[in-house]
Amino acid sequence: MSVDLHSVFRNTRDIDTTLRTFVLRAAASGEPTAEIICGKGEGKLRARVLTYLRQPQIAKLVKGAAVDPDNEGRVVLRF
Repeated sequence: MSVDLHSVFRNTRDIDTTLRTFVLRAAASGEPTAEIICGKGEGKLRARVLTYLRQPQIAKLVKGAAVDPDNEGRVVLRF
């Protein structure tokens, strides 16, 4: 399961809504992992995603989140 944030990266509200919807769906799916594609770029979107994932209500759902060592434009979530 994955979500690509390239289409919403310019709108803060859309980023948060997309992330919230995706994390809730991914956690409920029963899959052990999911990925968020934020792109390499300057790393601002990746930093925003990682900050979002540290929020207490989201951290309860996600056991771990890390930038893929082979592709810094991808964040892998573990449930």
